[in-house]
Amino acid sequence: MYILGISAYYHDSAAALVANGDILTAVQEERFSRKKHDARFPVNAVKCCLKENKISLSDVDAVVFYDKPLVKFERLLETYLSYAPKGFRSFLAAMPIWLKEKLFLKTTLKRELAELGGCAVPDLPQLLFAEHHQSHAASAFFPSPYEKASVMCLDGVGEWATTSVWLGDGNRLTPHWEIDFPHSLGLLYSAFTYYTGFKVNSGEYKLMGLAPYGEPRYLDLIYDHLLDLKEDGTFRLDMSYFNYATGLTMTNAKFHRLFGGPPRKPESELTQREMDIARSIQIVTEEVVLRLAKTIQKEQGTDYLCMAGGVALNCVANGRILREGPFRDIWVQPAAGDAGGALGAALAAWYEYKDMPRKPNGSDAMQGSYLGMKYADEAIKSYLDSVDAKYEYLKDGSLMPRLVGILEDGKVVGWFQGRMEFGPRALGGRSIIGDPRNQEMQSVMNLKIKYRESFRPFAPAVLADRADDYFEIDKEQKSPYMLIVAPVKPEHRVPMTEEQQELFGIEKLNVPRSNLPAITHVDYSARLQTIHKETNPRFYNLLTEFDQRTGCPVLVNTSFNVRGEPIVEDPEDAYRCFMRTEMDYLVLENYLLKKEDQPKWEKDDSWMSEFGLD
Repeated sequence: MYILGISAYYHDSAAALVANGDILTAVQEERFSRKKHDARFPVNAVKCCLKENKISLSDVDAVVFYDKPLVKFERLLETYLSYAPKGFRSFLAAMPIWLKEKLFLKTTLKRELAELGGCAVPDLPQLLFAEHHQSHAASAFFPSPYEKASVMCLDGVGEWATTSVWLGDGNRLTPHWEIDFPHSLGLLYSAFTYYTGFKVNSGEYKLMGLAPYGEPRYLDLIYDHLLDLKEDGTFRLDMSYFNYATGLTMTNAKFHRLFGGPPRKPESELTQREMDIARSIQIVTEEVVLRLAKTIQKEQGTDYLCMAGGVALNCVANGRILREGPFRDIWVQPAAGDAGGALGAALAAWYEYKDMPRKPNGSDAMQGSYLGMKYADEAIKSYLDSVDAKYEYLKDGSLMPRLVGILEDGKVVGWFQGRMEFGPRALGGRSIIGDPRNQEMQSVMNLKIKYRESFRPFAPAVLADRADDYFEIDKEQKSPYMLIVAPVKPEHRVPMTEEQQELFGIEKLNVPRSNLPAITHVDYSARLQTIHKETNPRFYNLLTEFDQRTGCPVLVNTSFNVRGEPIVEDPEDAYRCFMRTEMDYLVLENYLLKKEDQPKWEKDDSWMSEFGLD
């Protein structure tokens, strides 16, 4: 029985195909359309799911959408009415698209599916709708390795819920309680993302990465004015400081007066003030999720916690739950945002709507999150020949030692192999890799490869069985999805001198914090990914080879893209990204390409102007 899950029309649209409860394929539309956070109907993602599994839409038994648009419309109307006459401009902006498309989403979906499948509407599969937080909860619990677990979902807002708590047991998810809009931890964090000059729904990572450079000088302001936080972790916001309920911005003049000025202009210089604000809201976020986790465990008495929703991508907070929380272990859905809702909707239909049995086997069902396309050697060679690329074809026995030598020389390598990752993180399928011992690697990758802010940290990919040697993490599942921040162990740290301790903010950036300076953040932490032989044997073998040669089982791992673009999807995307950056080498499966050997590339730098990089 094939079930197709779809998320669309807000951000990060995606499609996921499940057969008899097994996850076959899950992909995001942005990877094909090349439009980051693409919200349109995921026509290419659906086609990929069908093509990869050699089926047509007529073979699908049910299509499940990840939320209920009529309930969401009810929330919008109630919100506008309760704030009237405020928000009239926002109401006028929102209503046309609702009246044209979203309010009649069932009809819209049927039309899109009919066009895609080349069939008449009556012949379409059964169309089902899950609730937004039900989809999140299903994506967190059903693929997890646990028979029974607490489930916590935190995001901006679904239909009404912004925080929801569930108990997962066998093939059932039972809702326990929720916090409703407009009181939202996700939207609170996004308000500060907006205020510090970053883009909402994509700049939250930047705020998290900026936080260690600051001091929590604004904690009292947040607690005294914005957030009424209870001992059990529940909270309410003072909405007189926010504009997101009915306005066109996240914050308002009262918020700006409280924090001493207007929002930072995007791309303008970052000051110590933004760093201190980032540190303050990050600490608040961590405190809220820690209190909620403790409350949930006390209420439900479970050993394990599963998480999803955009806030679950805050890997610093996740790390604190793991180290300081009451649970034996936690499991976070790697596609925790709205993209993962497509998978959750399909799984909810299988287990809950169809009432099928579930038997976890001790490991999660995400297959390392390598759930997208894989490209055959013939397809790669065909493309490379079409652009007159110069390459060598090497078997792994020759390729891996060669790559280790290249990495040891301080070169930056584009690494493209296996199936594409599902979710926002590159996990060794579509990655850019380098030597973490190289002190220049972070600045080189940020400024010459990624074209992004210099303060952004890079993640270590570490052999799972060696992670304990370098990082303070000893839990059962480790961190296969780069969703846990853990401290670097003291024996690998480099103590700061008295002079270095006097430095402020970004001045600390170039001070090496460990013998792996490229992956150690300013606060001696790292957002690690543990590499497991069972899910990514080739990447595991490369790390093993690097370890045997250097005594270091760690590589720098960042996503294979440049700022403002999605992660590369196919060989053409990879070659284009390789040629227009200062990357040194490219690996496409077993094809090795050296930058200086390539034919002259007709540069198109028009994309850079959008991000102020020209």
